[in-house]
This record gives sequence, structure tokens and C-alpha cells, in this order.
Amino acid sequence: MNTPKAANFIKNIIEQDLEQNKNQGKIHTRFPPEPNGYLHLGHVKSICLNFGMAEEFNGKCNLRFDDTNPEKENEEYMRAIKEDVQWLGFEWESLHHASDYFQTLIDYAYQLIDKGLAYVDSQSAEDIRLNRGTLTQAGQNSPYRNRSPEENRDLFTRMIAGEFADGTHVLRAKIDMSSPNINLRDPTLYRIRHKAHFHAGEHWKVYPMYDYTHCLSDMLEGITHSLCTLEFENHRPLYDWFLNVLDTPCHPQQIEFAPLNLEYTVLSKRRLIQLVNEGHVNGWDDPRLPTIAGMRRRGIPPSALRNFCQKIGISKADGTIEMSYFENVLRDELNQHAPRRMAVLNPIKVTLRTLEENHEQWLELPNHPQNDSLGNRQVPFSNTLYIEADDYSDNPPKKWKRLAKGESVRLRGAYVITCEEVRYDEQGNVCELICRHDPETLGKNPQGYKANGVIHWVSAPHALNAQIRHYDRLFKEPNPLAADHFLDTLNPNSLTIIEGAKVEPACQGEVGNVYQFERQGYYAIDPDSNSDTLVFNQTVSLRDSWQN
Repeated sequence: MNTPKAANFIKNIIEQDLEQNKNQGKIHTRFPPEPNGYLHLGHVKSICLNFGMAEEFNGKCNLRFDDTNPEKENEEYMRAIKEDVQWLGFEWESLHHASDYFQTLIDYAYQLIDKGLAYVDSQSAEDIRLNRGTLTQAGQNSPYRNRSPEENRDLFTRMIAGEFADGTHVLRAKIDMSSPNINLRDPTLYRIRHKAHFHAGEHWKVYPMYDYTHCLSDMLEGITHSLCTLEFENHRPLYDWFLNVLDTPCHPQQIEFAPLNLEYTVLSKRRLIQLVNEGHVNGWDDPRLPTIAGMRRRGIPPSALRNFCQKIGISKADGTIEMSYFENVLRDELNQHAPRRMAVLNPIKVTLRTLEENHEQWLELPNHPQNDSLGNRQVPFSNTLYIEADDYSDNPPKKWKRLAKGESVRLRGAYVITCEEVRYDEQGNVCELICRHDPETLGKNPQGYKANGVIHWVSAPHALNAQIRHYDRLFKEPNPLAADHFLDTLNPNSLTIIEGAKVEPACQGEVGNVYQFERQGYYAIDPDSNSDTLVFNQTVSLRDSWQN
């Protein structure tokens, strides 16, 4: 698939840097997730950008876990992140943890203290917050701001040794409490946490803050281009300040780009954690979630996500992508590669009186009408079939293209059949259609023959039981976070389960396989499948269902 290339201002910057032999002509990026949740669609954009730029310019890209918060991070999240990056088709140059740099970061903190650029503040967290000021009001200096380097060294050493309780002291940078950029108002560098770290163990009693860790980790890894979303734009002066005042061998360049926003969902890790922990969805891999795990379980291929990110491009302009656009990208991808299958979601029985009761015939049908490389499959045909209940009508409207009493219709890849009798159950519902088939119409229409369209079907004796899970938008509003309470906008009908569906035998396969069910949509085999019932998640409908 030739995907048109959208604008990418970061690529332009890198090309100019290479022309000027900046960084000795090297390109080294990194993807630095915090292991405090599963990755989502917003991270896919960052992954594709960081790894993509490294690939395009023959550079390197690291995977680094910014694991500075022992209270929210764990091994499960770290494993999931690695799996997601590799599933998307990328491989890191080297794997790092910010926690591996803890001692080096402490050494740099001592350097700040010795330069008179950091101090131990003994105010309460509330007093620090109040004295920080506002966007319109300057902050106030801490009463501990003028402690001597010797006193600060002693207190910081004792903090590291674990002598003080949580919240007793913090180490702060000494910059400018009157700066219009609040991030420069003596930001906290270290806080005391008597808690074991999932990767670094139980040794550490102080933990560094993200802003301090991030720039130094980039520097230590020799990163040339530190690519971040726009939320870090106001943090860039602090990023540069640390690297300017410390004795460091290089100075990575931070560049910000617009994050990805998608209608009818949330791409906030904090909100996703809330949805999972409060049971509004069924875990991190719920197919309704925009997590990579959820999208993988839903059957969205990694190539579609990469194509999507390439099409939307990289810019500074913040915006929201329409769900219809995202789904059309999925359809374009799946339409080319997904094998075709027949599945009847709401079955009604059809008996062909013109065939013997034990009739069994195997028809060879293409797996894809335009992709010969996918080959053919064998589809069983018998005298008892299932068709969709909606494909029959007692009172057909004008131009009805399906089955009715006395009317004919073609079965996909098989014969033309004609309905001769309709049987009803005790409630008056149609329960069986008695039809005849025309043996001269297998795969062809004899001259002068007229049939009311084409419908799909499944041989009843060979049919496999299936549960079908249909997904609608997770939220009722395009921008859930604009509501006073975003949970109030949850769509109670975001998941609909259909029991008793019937599918052809060729629908069996590995978990994650995606098929186009004829006239229905695209569906992926779910891990909940068992020997009695196949479970399918709807990946996307055949047509755009998001337009009003």
C-alpha cells in the first residue's frame, strides 16, 4: 500500500541538521514511556515518529523506561510496553531504565548543590505549593533557600541514607521564583519515598522528579533529538537549564509536536487507569479501549496504525482526528488483506427439498476476490443451510434484492434457490424456509435467468457456533473530557454480544486472525474462544457508521 506522506516538520529539522553536520551527522532518538500503565494510540504516534526517524536516517532509537515513581510503576506495565513496541514492528537499539542512572543523577545533584544551584527545602508540600505563586503572581522564596552548600550537602546525604520521613524535605533547584514560567520557580528535584522500586530494588530512599531525570537521561544516552508532545513545551527552558549549568558532554535538542487526539475516546493514561480500575471496561486489553493491547485484541493490524500515523503527519497544530477517518484507514488496510468468510449472525433455517438429506458437496471459493495470493478455501454445501433472518421478508418492499416466497436469490458462490414454502413457530415467527435449488446455476447465471441479488449462507451440519461482540463508540460525546464528569458520557451500548451465530468451518484459525465476514464487517478471533464456541470481536464495520 502506497501511503501518501503527510507534513513532518521534525523531519525537515533533522534534514537541516544533517546538512550542517550537527551532532557529527548522527541521529539518535528515544522512546521514553513511564511504566505506569499500558500504551495507547497517542503513544503509537510517538513510537512511529521516534523509531521512524531513526530508520529513515540510518540512526538509532532507544527504548527507555522513565521509572522514577515507585508507587505507580510495575513489571507488568514494562513487559506490556516492550511487547507493544515490537508488535508495531520496531526494535530498539538498546534498552535502558532511568533507574539505572540513579547514582549518576545523585552525583549531578551534588554538583548543583556545590554550585549553589540547589538547596534542601524543609517546607511542607502545601507551603511549597502556596509559595510557588500563580500565572499572574510571582512566587515567594523559601525560608530555606539560602542554606549553605555544606548544609545542603549534609541534609541531602542524610535524605539519601533514609534518616528522614517521607515529606520532611525535598531538594529543589535554585532558579527564579519570579519567573513567568512556573516550571522555573525552583522546581523539586528529589523527594523522599521509603518504598521499594520494582526494578532498582529497596536501596533507594529518595527518587528524582521527571523533569530532572529526563534531560540527563537523554544526555547520558547521547540522544540528539528529544521528541516530546506539546505539553512539554513549557518545560523546555528547564530541560535546557539543567544541561547548561551542569558539566555535561552533550546537549540534546528537545522538539515538541502536537499529540494525537481522537473523537469519542480518551487518550489520558490517568483516565484509562480509572476506567480499568473502576471496572467500566474489562481490563487493559478491552477492545473498546484505545490501548495498543485493546486494539490488537480487536484485530487492528500494526500496519494500519503505522499508516494512520503517517497519514496524519507531524505538526505543531493541536487538533482532534475524526473517528470516521481513523476507521476508513482501517478499512483500506483490511480490505486488501483480510480473507473473506461467511457468517450468519441471526440464523434462519433453509431446507433444500431438491437435495437428498445427507447431501454433502464441497465448493472451492476464493479467500479474497482481488488478492489471488491468498488462495482458495473449501466450503461445505448441504441440503440444510442457515441464512440471515433479515435476508427473508414475508412482505418485501419494492426492489427487494433478497429472498421472499416465490422469489429467487443467489447463494454466494453456489446456486440460485427459490423459496416455495414458509414455516412458522408457535409465536408466528418464521422458523424455516423450504426452497428448491437450480443445479444449472452453480457459479453462473444461465441466459434469461433472474435472481434477486446475492446473499451469504452457512451449511447447517458443518456450521461452527460463534459469539459475536459488536463495539460502538466508548463515549456518547466526541470530547468526553469536556464534560463536567467524563464518566457520565460513557456509552451503555458500547458492547453488544450476539449469541448463537453460525460461521463456516474455515473461520477457525489462530487468535487474532481477522476475516471479512461477507456483508457484515471485519472480525478478529478473540482469546476467549474455546472448542465449543468461537468468539469474534468486530474490528470495524464494512461501511462508515460514524456519520450522522
